[in-house]
Amino acid sequence: MDKFDSQRRKLLALGGAIISTALLPSQAFASLSTSRPRILTLNNLNTGETLKTEFFNGTRYDKNELALLNHFFRDYRANKVKNIDPKLFDHLYILQAMLGTRKPVQLISGYRTLATNNQLRARSKGVAKHSYHTLGQAMDFHIDGISLNNIRKAALNMRSGGVGYYPDSNFVHIDTGPIRQW
Repeated sequence: MDKFDSQRRKLLALGGAIISTALLPSQAFASLSTSRPRILTLNNLNTGETLKTEFFNGTRYDKNELALLNHFFRDYRANKVKNIDPKLFDHLYILQAMLGTRKPVQLISGYRTLATNNQLRARSKGVAKHSYHTLGQAMDFHIDGISLNNIRKAALNMRSGGVGYYPDSNFVHIDTGPIRQW
């Protein structure tokens, strides 16, 4: 009887863990449907800039804060700014909620002009010819103290957009394009 109870407890615990994991993305997405501000804190590793922004005030996107984010995500090589898809910021906000962190996001790459993207493609086979970076729909980043693998898993659990995993280069890629992974 004790052996049966022990196995039953293990099975119930495993079932609870699976259900909790399955609910995590929906709980994070539910936070988007509630009327609460969305705040991001970021560091741009290439420019040394930092930004803390409330890009959504609980009812709508703040155009001034989105403009700050667009500048922050600019192609620093060409000093060109593009409007970034606000859904990308929502994805990042959800990821941080799923990971249970408010640590600053370390931005490696946001928007890229076609010229910059082609220049990077010439040096690395890992840069896509038709990159979502050139559309203002992608970012490469990491979060200090959070393993890349955990960021990747959380991004995949969102089931929204593309997720690239680059452990040798210390970043995860997310975008607002079709659902896919590499």
